[in-house]
Amino acid sequence: MVAVLDGQGRLLLMRRHRFVFDRWVWELPGGYVDEGEDPAACAVREVEEETGWRPGVVEPLLAFQPWVATADAENLLFLARSAEHIGAPVDVNEAEQVAWIPLEEARQLVSQGEIVGAGTVIAVLELVAREARGEL
Repeated sequence: MVAVLDGQGRLLLMRRHRFVFDRWVWELPGGYVDEGEDPAACAVREVEEETGWRPGVVEPLLAFQPWVATADAENLLFLARSAEHIGAPVDVNEAEQVAWIPLEEARQLVSQGEIVGAGTVIAVLELVAREARGEL
């Protein structure tokens, strides 16, 4: 997954319907690393395919295990501090809406239950903490 920030402190998010629990939620773009693919290259590819934005340089943000007692499913979070709009998303079925959301508003969406996916929640809270420490 990739947390893409712009120069105005906004986070690139997608609004998607998740059928497993039948809800509309906001999420970061992301996906699965293809065999032999570099994870950072995958991060860039997934953002482009899902949002139509090409992130600038991506750097590791965090890695986490969402189901530590159940499965080995390491998730990698990357950070990009810029993006260039390159056109429409490749797969228009990925998201109903792609939007730049101010980081504080994203934090509120976590509190309101509009952001519920582990990776997106972790990324938003980490970015808010880094911003508070003056590290962004």
